[in-house]
Amino acid sequence: MSLEQALRQFLRALVLSGETQERERVLGHFSSRFHRCNPGAFPSADSVHALTCALMLLNTDLHGQRLGRAMSSSEFVTNLSGMMDGQDFPREQLKALYGSIRSRKLEWATDDEDEPGADSQKPKKAPKFPNPEIPPEFLGGSGPARRGVLARKVLAESDGKKAPWGRRGWKRFRAELRGSLLLLQRDPPEGPQEVLGLPHALARPHPTYSKRPNVFLLRAADRREFLCQAQSPQELSQWVFGINVAAALCSSPPFPAAVGSRRRFVRPILPSAPSRCPPEQQLCQLRRWLGTVTCQLLEHQRLLPEGRGREQEEHRAHGDFLRDERQRCLTYVQALGTWLRGDSGDSATLGDSQELGDIPECPLGDSPECPHVPAPLTKCHSSPSLAPEPPLGRVRRHISERRATRVTVPKRHRDRP
Repeated sequence: MSLEQALRQFLRALVLSGETQERERVLGHFSSRFHRCNPGAFPSADSVHALTCALMLLNTDLHGQRLGRAMSSSEFVTNLSGMMDGQDFPREQLKALYGSIRSRKLEWATDDEDEPGADSQKPKKAPKFPNPEIPPEFLGGSGPARRGVLARKVLAESDGKKAPWGRRGWKRFRAELRGSLLLLQRDPPEGPQEVLGLPHALARPHPTYSKRPNVFLLRAADRREFLCQAQSPQELSQWVFGINVAAALCSSPPFPAAVGSRRRFVRPILPSAPSRCPPEQQLCQLRRWLGTVTCQLLEHQRLLPEGRGREQEEHRAHGDFLRDERQRCLTYVQALGTWLRGDSGDSATLGDSQELGDIPECPLGDSPECPHVPAPLTKCHSSPSLAPEPPLGRVRRHISERRATRVTVPKRHRDRP
């Protein structure tokens, strides 16, 4: 199909949201895919990317809220001069694309919750992956499968916000662990089945909760938190172990956060698509990520913020994220290693008492599929000839050095005009 048809079909199937850098990355993957499927249409993927971004900007200029006049066809052609690997795009092709975008704007999918003017009396839609229409790739895999009864209580909703009082009650569910999903059905059956994705999730026994026995804490990728109660201590260990093994098998490496000009901490993007690596390769991949997070945490603890207030708050939030991320990766490595050895995991617990630099040994040894975790990297300098400087601590300056030179301005006399 043509580039315009492919772009329209792509935008109808994908929720394109976020900052400009994130959208540009997504369009870059689309351009590479289009060039592989149509190698003779354009000379390179970069030229496809340039034309795709130009079409997105043209759509915003023609159909968005503009203050001045709209872009003309000749201006659109002039702006793309020399963008096809140093050459010009065919003029007739650009004019046809301009006319098509002007007559019918590009429309892309939006989240169901964000649709404006939604009627409140319409029936509620089913969950994102209703049963039995769950995609088969989410139900596959060789991870542990388990069924049982769980009581659940919601502690925090999306983005870590505290759940309202009406939703914090205990409810009884028939739970089923299948692949990378945890399926929950009210007991007795009532309403649709709830589906909880396990990529990047973490389960661990709750050490301080004393109101009910056999309770474990479950944290999802979107920072939702649940308290779950098992029927016995043995089932508690089996549920925690099974959820952590399923999460370790399906969690893909996180994407780097978007680049911005502000000096603030931004959480990396956690992909929801399950990993397709074999279990042994997935364990090696988790070990590498564990080593990376450990190095980042050591570097974070060594560098203290110079300012106060907002800088210290960003430093604290970054440190909390790195500690939680290291704890999650360490749990994945331990649970997946235990599962690959054939153990049931009844006695597998989270090693919170381990030192910061301790990383479990890789079962593949010196295999090229799993290189050793590298040593912590130091910051590079602009010139390779400069020797690395020691880290500067906080210097207490004299009061005369902190004050700037002030110009003394004499006060006017009251009787002077």
